[in-house]
Amino acid sequence: MMRGLSLTARLGLLFAACTATVSLLAGVLFTRASEAHFIELDQQLLDRRLAAFRTLVGDLRAPDDLAPRLEALMAELRLHPDLALRLEGADGQYWFNSTEGLRAPGRDGLQDWQQEGVDYRVYGAPLRPGDPSSPRLSLALDITHHQHFLERMQRLIWLTVGLSALATALLGAWAARSGLRPLHRMADVASGVSARSLTTRLDEQDVPGELVELVRAFNAMLGRLDDAFQRLSAFSADIAHELRTPLSNLLTQTQVILAQDRPLEDYREALHSNLEELQRLAQMVGDMLFLAKAEHGLLTTRRQPLELATELDALLDYFAAIAEDRRVTLVREGDAQFLADRDMLRRALSNLLDNALRFTPPGGLIRLDLATRSDGLYLTVANNGEDIPAEFQPRLFDRFFRADPARREGREHAGLGLAITRSIVQAHGGEIHCESSGGWTRFILRFPAT
Repeated sequence: MMRGLSLTARLGLLFAACTATVSLLAGVLFTRASEAHFIELDQQLLDRRLAAFRTLVGDLRAPDDLAPRLEALMAELRLHPDLALRLEGADGQYWFNSTEGLRAPGRDGLQDWQQEGVDYRVYGAPLRPGDPSSPRLSLALDITHHQHFLERMQRLIWLTVGLSALATALLGAWAARSGLRPLHRMADVASGVSARSLTTRLDEQDVPGELVELVRAFNAMLGRLDDAFQRLSAFSADIAHELRTPLSNLLTQTQVILAQDRPLEDYREALHSNLEELQRLAQMVGDMLFLAKAEHGLLTTRRQPLELATELDALLDYFAAIAEDRRVTLVREGDAQFLADRDMLRRALSNLLDNALRFTPPGGLIRLDLATRSDGLYLTVANNGEDIPAEFQPRLFDRFFRADPARREGREHAGLGLAITRSIVQAHGGEIHCESSGGWTRFILRFPAT
């Protein structure tokens, strides 16, 4: 299948067609204006000659009356060699014809006539207006030079149309090619994009105003790709790191236990230890599968009306023993109803409470607040303690992310809890963000009003 014309060729042909059309219309209008101008000049000339001839022979009654005025009439005609005169009586009989063989029409008014290749403009009128017996007078003006001028003008117009169309096509193609150069650069950048060149960007200053938004969108796309690739690379490194420790423990402990014969109790203890590591690995894989489903929109929620105060109180009762051991106070304020998946919501809130308990100092406070506002339902999990740096807060919900090594919470936590929480909140149409300042860290969940 043949490829269509390029955009440059199409624009060039379009410019050429527009220029040719405009030039042709202008030429036609100029030709018509010239013709009308010549007709107006001829009309004025014939009107003046008609008045002069009426003065000379206006009182003619018969052909014989023309003889005394014939020489004056011929002298007048010699002043205008391109003008012919014919006189005829009321009965149609010729009285005088300055050009032999001229058979101009005898109708009144201005009209064009061609005879033997010569163009005439004929003007007929009675010699004495209003007199039925008046002879008729016909003036024939040779307009061949006018016609030649108009023919040359038409040829010049066609030549101008052709040359202007060709010049416009070439200039239009050049202008289109120059204007599309940023798109070619964009194509070059796009063709060169790879995992190692995602930092390349197009300069907005070098493109026309119409393409600035496109360049911004293209640069933003490259930025998103770069960010996604960096996150994917970090995720691959993190998951390799997280899996390496339990796998190394399993391998080392198994090798040690098999290095020599041991009592049955030692084997049982080793198997229990391996079981813990395997359960941790299974939990991590399950969490990663959950996040993969969430990213592809495959999470299905079984929503039902929930009294959130009751749900939160049940969670606080579950964590009460741990909080008491750590001398942390748990408080819930507010009440609200919400249509949600109970199991998913409990999982999300359990992650937040578990996270708050691990980072709240002894004697601290964890507060859960419920509030219904015009823009939706707000659920806040707040705890006092060390502030999280602002630059780390947007990344708290990334998989395996830890703000700093000092806040590593131990081997039993893989760093997927907050990522799972965000996925659950988003599956319910909500959003979550973190605020940390003044000794308080708040995770704020907002759900749409239902």
